[in-house]
Amino acid sequence: WIQQVTLSWLVYDLTSSGAMLGTLNLVRSIATVGLAPIAGVAIDRFSRRGLLYATSLWLCAISFGFGIVLLGNPRVVWPLFLFSFLGGIGQAVSMPLRQTVVFSVVPRPLAPSAVALVQTGWAVMRSLGPAIGGFLILWFGPAGNFFVQAVAYALVAVTVFKLTLPYENMDTGKADPGKAQARGSFREGWNYIVKEPTTRAFILMSWVLPLFIIPNFSALPPIYAKDVFAGGPDTLGILLSAVGVGGIVGGFVTASLGKQERRGLLQLASLLLLGFSLVGVAVSPGLWGAVICMGLAGFFEMIFLTINMTLLQLSIPDEVRGRVTGIVSLRSGLMPVGAFIAGVGADFVGPRTMGVVLGGITGLIAIAVYFGSPIIREYRLSQAMDETTARD
Repeated sequence: WIQQVTLSWLVYDLTSSGAMLGTLNLVRSIATVGLAPIAGVAIDRFSRRGLLYATSLWLCAISFGFGIVLLGNPRVVWPLFLFSFLGGIGQAVSMPLRQTVVFSVVPRPLAPSAVALVQTGWAVMRSLGPAIGGFLILWFGPAGNFFVQAVAYALVAVTVFKLTLPYENMDTGKADPGKAQARGSFREGWNYIVKEPTTRAFILMSWVLPLFIIPNFSALPPIYAKDVFAGGPDTLGILLSAVGVGGIVGGFVTASLGKQERRGLLQLASLLLLGFSLVGVAVSPGLWGAVICMGLAGFFEMIFLTINMTLLQLSIPDEVRGRVTGIVSLRSGLMPVGAFIAGVGADFVGPRTMGVVLGGITGLIAIAVYFGSPIIREYRLSQAMDETTARD
C-alpha cells in the first residue's frame, strides 16, 4: 500500500492524466495475467515455502533497485511502468500462493475465521500503508518509500525462512516421501471450474471487485485528492487509510460470525451496501464526508471479499487448489480494465460521476444475483463444510 500510493501519486503528479493511472495498472497486470496459470501449476508441484522465499527476495530486489533509480532521476516516467511490470511477475506467484498456504495450515472448521483474520491483517496494512506512504513522500521523497518496501519484503523473506509447511521438510524444502504435491496441468484446474457450478458462481462474483470496486480505491482517489478536495499526498493517504480502517473493523466482524449460516446472502447484502457507500463517496460535498463513506466502503468490501474467498476456497479440493487458485487470480487482469475505464471516464465526465456509475453498477449486480442465482442466495456455511468433509 505504500507502493500503491507512491506510484499513483507519482504518475498523476507527473502527467495529470487519469488514463495514465489506468495504464500503469494495465502494465502491471500484463505480467500477472500471463504468469498466473503457470504459477498455479508450480504451486501444486513445488515447495510452497521455497516459492514464498523466492518471491519475497524478488520483490525486495526490484523495490531497492527502483529506489536507486528514483534517487538518480525523480522526474522520469518510464521506470514507473517497468517497475509495475516486474512487480506483476512477483505478484503472479505471490497472490495465489498466499491464499493456498492458508488452507494448507488451518483446519477446515477454522478456515472462515482464519481467512477473516488474514484479511484483517491485510486491512491493517491498507490503513497504515497509504498514510505512511503519503507522509514519506513529503518527508523523504518517493525513493524513500521504495527503500521502506525493500526492507518490508526482506523481513517477509526472513519470516518465510523459519516457516514449516505441512508435508515439507524444513531442511530441504521438498515434499516428504509419500506426501508429494499433486502433479498435473493447467487444464485439470480449468476442467474443475467448468464442471463445478458452485466454484464457477463464486469466481464470477469475485469479478465485481476488480471491475467496479477496486478502481474506486486505486484510480479515483488520487483524482479526488488533487482535483476535488484540492489536497496533496496527505489527503490521498487519509482517503485510502479510511478504507483500511473500515476493512479492519469489517475483518473482525467477519471473524466473529462463527457458525452464521447464510453466508451467501450476507455476501450479497454487503455488496449492495458497498455500492451505496461508493456512491456516497462520489456525492460527498466535503472531504470528511468522503472519508466516512470510504470507511464504510472498506467495511463492506472486507465482508464481501472474505466471504467470497472463504466459500470459493472451501469449494476447491486440495489436489487442484494451486491450479484453480492460479486461474482465479486471473481476475487481477480485469483490474487494469476497471482502472483504465475509471481513469478515462474521470477525464471525460469527472471523478464524481464516474464514482456514482461504478457504485450504482455494484449495487445493481447484488440485486440481480439475489433474484437470479439461487446457488449464491441460498448457500450456507454448513453446506460448504459438508462438501469439504465428503471430499476428504
